[in-house]
Amino acid sequence: MPVCYYSTSSIEPVSPGVVVKKAHQLGDESYDKRFANNFSVERQILERLGKHPRIVRYVGLQEDGGILLGEASHGNLQAYLDERHASIPAGQRLLWCRQVAEAVVFIHSRGVLHSDLRPGNVLVHETAPGVRGLLLADFGGSVCEELGLDGLSLPDGPFYSPVFEWQSSVLLDVFGMASIFYTILTGRWPYKPTPGRFQKVDDRLEWEDKVVYPNFKLEKFPDDVTDLPAGDVILACWKREFATDKDALAALDRYLDGVEVRGDKCAEPRAVTEEEGGRDESMAT
Repeated sequence: MPVCYYSTSSIEPVSPGVVVKKAHQLGDESYDKRFANNFSVERQILERLGKHPRIVRYVGLQEDGGILLGEASHGNLQAYLDERHASIPAGQRLLWCRQVAEAVVFIHSRGVLHSDLRPGNVLVHETAPGVRGLLLADFGGSVCEELGLDGLSLPDGPFYSPVFEWQSSVLLDVFGMASIFYTILTGRWPYKPTPGRFQKVDDRLEWEDKVVYPNFKLEKFPDDVTDLPAGDVILACWKREFATDKDALAALDRYLDGVEVRGDKCAEPRAVTEEEGGRDESMAT
């Protein structure tokens, strides 16, 4: 795995199955202060969450402050979908939707709002030969009122709606979760006619301002959502009709009854509770 560079950090391997995440040092006081806050928030959130099969594995800290994490064998979900969506069985897509919901329900049970739910912040990891599961990651923008933490972030474009008035909340996470469901099931972002990300940031921002936000504000949702196997669940999340994230998870479960993944029936779907979180499937083999 080569060094990967992102907007606020870089990630590079340090040992088999372990990577280190380091904040950029730009020499600009305001940016460096913001990045330092993101890293402090992420470390404390990961320590609070502990081990859970749907959360990226937290290994610890380097002496220089870098965050050590379990390496995901197949990178982030956005890149994976861009490259392989057509080959992913429908049952596997539904199972992945449920795994995302499990992760969201768990972090909320620990008093954490992710506040930046999107496919780029979900990882794909092989937990057994031929079995690939999802892990929620990137908690630098998260919120935990009990710990006094705020990463001061919100999701991009189709994973956010103006109805939330720039405030993090449980319902905002549920909204973003639904847009991830849509992306997993279709291979596209809501309102985007083609798969993949925008090549230019300015093009994405213009699309968000002219297409995504006006439609979401008016609750004019993509027409094809009603044709999806979990379309009513996605719509209910977008319309803020579920009282809790657990209601959304329960609604999704009925779609997994009898669904086949790679030719075998899915295991009985159920949420992984906080008490069961000691079994860590995110550990790299």
